[in-house]
Amino acid sequence: MKTLTGKFSSFDQQQLFYRQWQHEEKFNGKILIILHRGHEHSKRLSSIAAKKEFSGYRIYSYDNRGHGETEVEATYEFMDLVRDLNAFVQFVCNKENVAEEQVFIIANSVAGVVASTWVHDYAPNIRGLALIAPAFKIKLYAPFASSALKMAIKFKPDLNIKSYVKAKFLTHNKTEQALYNDDKLITPNIPARLLTSLLDTAKRIVDDAQLIATATLVLSASKDYVVDTKIQGDFYARLGSKHKKFVDLEGFYHGVLYENDSQLAIDEISDFINKCFHHTIKRQDKQLIKYTSDEKDKIAHGSLTLAQSLNYLLQKKSMQAFGNMSNGMNIGLKYGFDSGVTLDYIYKNQANGSGLMGKIMDKNYLNSIGWQGIRQRKIHMIEMIEKKITLLKGDNQTIKILDIAGGPARYLIELAEKYPDIEIQVRDYQTQNIDEGISLAETKSLRNISYVQHDAFDSKNYNKDEYEPNIVIISGFFELFSDNSMIQQSIDGVLSIMAEGDFLIYTGQPWHPQLEQIAHVLGNHQKEKWIMRRRSQYELDQLFNASGFEKEDMLIDNWGIFSVSSAKCVGSHVCL
Repeated sequence: MKTLTGKFSSFDQQQLFYRQWQHEEKFNGKILIILHRGHEHSKRLSSIAAKKEFSGYRIYSYDNRGHGETEVEATYEFMDLVRDLNAFVQFVCNKENVAEEQVFIIANSVAGVVASTWVHDYAPNIRGLALIAPAFKIKLYAPFASSALKMAIKFKPDLNIKSYVKAKFLTHNKTEQALYNDDKLITPNIPARLLTSLLDTAKRIVDDAQLIATATLVLSASKDYVVDTKIQGDFYARLGSKHKKFVDLEGFYHGVLYENDSQLAIDEISDFINKCFHHTIKRQDKQLIKYTSDEKDKIAHGSLTLAQSLNYLLQKKSMQAFGNMSNGMNIGLKYGFDSGVTLDYIYKNQANGSGLMGKIMDKNYLNSIGWQGIRQRKIHMIEMIEKKITLLKGDNQTIKILDIAGGPARYLIELAEKYPDIEIQVRDYQTQNIDEGISLAETKSLRNISYVQHDAFDSKNYNKDEYEPNIVIISGFFELFSDNSMIQQSIDGVLSIMAEGDFLIYTGQPWHPQLEQIAHVLGNHQKEKWIMRRRSQYELDQLFNASGFEKEDMLIDNWGIFSVSSAKCVGSHVCL
């Protein structure tokens, strides 16, 4: 078997080391990506890649940051590992000139959480996934260890901890134990912040596994001293995929692939891979839509416990009584917490209010996890738009941007200032948003940005002769509307004014930890409950894909709340 090595450029342009294995058999056009467990590296997977069951496949792996032969320092943020995986899959697909549908991923331990998070948050169209002893909950043994680590990080953000795991707890195989103990590339330490963000993300993914549509095999070791196997069962039970399998490996330790009877695991993986490559990928799954629709209905109409009712009532009454002391809360109470004016204030992120108490209240309000995610979404929006501006300018095109429901769009004001040679039109149906946007533009004497009052769902408002953009933005309002047929009206309208090769940038809300609280405490611009239906990234991407768009890039925050995706108009019957 031939082994090649190299480096690939990840999402932040850091160079990570990778390995590629080629069997002597003819390449069948299918890719296996094998991800190493925590503390280890890709070279230890060479014996797995050499298995005859995987002959014909082109096999890849890479060394995580701070591991093996990758010279980049270990990251403190778990989602960076997810972004690395996304970048690596893109790299491999481009290198081999294959589509994502030709990729299957095998992921061990912590890498199992990385891969699960990736398929949940990014919704790739890979063929399938094998999770081997996924580390959704690590056995820390010491009481309150997770809470203690979070507290320690506040005093020492760069804290590293040494793994307690010994080779004898990973495998019964004495030879494999010796190889592990003698391996100089094993990384014994892990940043504490990486560990805590891993545990937080793993809980999010297990709780929301209903929105994972990828075919998934879960191999669980019955005598695992490293991770909690019960959580693996919870994850499997909730999985939204129609093609899934759970295998309990009796007597196995955590290092499944290095156990005495590891061939049992290899056979299960090989059989599942073969079935996945003979399985037609379903591009839309009504069950995923039903799940978030039912969730929305429960929030809107379902009952609350007495404790929940009292808690939300107290929050709401307190805001009504004292919210005017906080500038941000006051704007939300007046115009709605979902309004463009509110969003503009969140973007500014400058705590203000009546006296010291008002400023403290405003700071706490601005620092809520949802608003932090909104501000990160703005950063990602600007990053994504600037990428497209650069691409179109490289083709000598005049840039014309349209935001179909932008509110005051302060971030587009910033882009108009930075790029005086581009043209921007912002539309919104709320008068106060249009008025504020016009005022902002006039204050800065900007002539390349205009504001028009339009309803994004009215097809009559889309006319190529009036305005023909080559970058269209759909941001932050789909979740306000449950019905996809209504959403489709705006997508169709946008498509009617776009040409092949134009770019669409759209945001999503695949997960949110405060949907129930928002509904029962905050009001919308119509002075009603602010109730949202989140959409899985899978559902959102397929809506656009079915209409003639091809997704090409995506960014998401560290909490998994807001995504920013870009797609190219690929020449459907409506993309002229």
